[in-house]
Amino acid sequence: MDHVCRHRAGDVLMIQPQNSVEAVDEFIEVLGLQPETSFLIEQTKEDVPIPTSIPNPCTVKWVAAHYFDIQSVPRRSFFEFLAHFATSEMEKEKLIEFTTAEGQEELYSYCNRPRRKITEVLADFPNATSQLPFEYIFDLIPPLQPRAFSIASSMVGHPGQVQILMAVVEYKTKLAKTRKGVCSTWLSSLDPKSAISIPVWITSGTLTLEKSLHQPAIMIGPGTGCAPFRAAIEERIAVGNKATIMLFGCRSKFADYFFGREWEPLVKEQKLILYTAFSRDQDFKVYVQHKIEEHGCHIWNWISKEKAYIYIAGNAKRMPEDVLDSLKDIGIKHGGLPSEESEKVFKTLELHKRLQLETWA
Repeated sequence: MDHVCRHRAGDVLMIQPQNSVEAVDEFIEVLGLQPETSFLIEQTKEDVPIPTSIPNPCTVKWVAAHYFDIQSVPRRSFFEFLAHFATSEMEKEKLIEFTTAEGQEELYSYCNRPRRKITEVLADFPNATSQLPFEYIFDLIPPLQPRAFSIASSMVGHPGQVQILMAVVEYKTKLAKTRKGVCSTWLSSLDPKSAISIPVWITSGTLTLEKSLHQPAIMIGPGTGCAPFRAAIEERIAVGNKATIMLFGCRSKFADYFFGREWEPLVKEQKLILYTAFSRDQDFKVYVQHKIEEHGCHIWNWISKEKAYIYIAGNAKRMPEDVLDSLKDIGIKHGGLPSEESEKVFKTLELHKRLQLETWA
């Protein structure tokens, strides 16, 4: 088996994305560049090496597609740097204002809140952009960073493969154009039947799921947070471990119940205990924390008597805090613990790696 496929539950697949064709064309047009123009890269500072990922010679189109993070929201330093090239007093004044302490609220409203991307900012400051020498773009625009995805498959369940669970990111702000995720938009646009080379590598994640391979485990993963647990469930069943509680949540059983067809037969075979929360399939909202409360006696018994490991993965907004609060509440209700003691129990579990979290923004 190729070494790239060697992984275990909890590992992460790193993907080096590309900008979409639409984003690249827009960037080249705003800067007035010729896409097929070729250039050489030379090292000008001893402590700043030439990026090894860039071919040399290179073309404008290649570097715009593969290297520049043109769809990111610019930082304050971006405006400070761009201001040096503005010959229009109006543009220079505005760019400098965005770098001051007094201008931070306005900068947030202009840039961060609507998620205005670098290309759009450059278009809003045409004078400064037109005066920007091409070689300085490397100092102005940060490089594209790799994206991390929890591996959603095991070597025993899917030998020779590495599977991920990816939501295609699209959302609206006050800006006319829909905001799109760089990596998910690019990957979803590819033809799976064509031969495409995608830079990927595997690293360890923050969850050490192998520690509980032969132990009871409670896995809480709403949305795409369930990805590492799908891999873990496959590994656990392969070694005969049936002591797994999976708590999964999504909007609807009929929309994003990702691995339901795999998990429900396992429930019938008594290889998995599955509690689901479909938030929009009824008049009132139901989330995974409500299922923790509903099955609190059972879950607390596993934590206190069966010494179960607890894993939480998913969006870092409110979910982790709400789930932890629900776990502490069942310690109070079903364990008879004072509030402070229940909180101490879960802090101790976290200290000894029996409670682990992997969350992302």
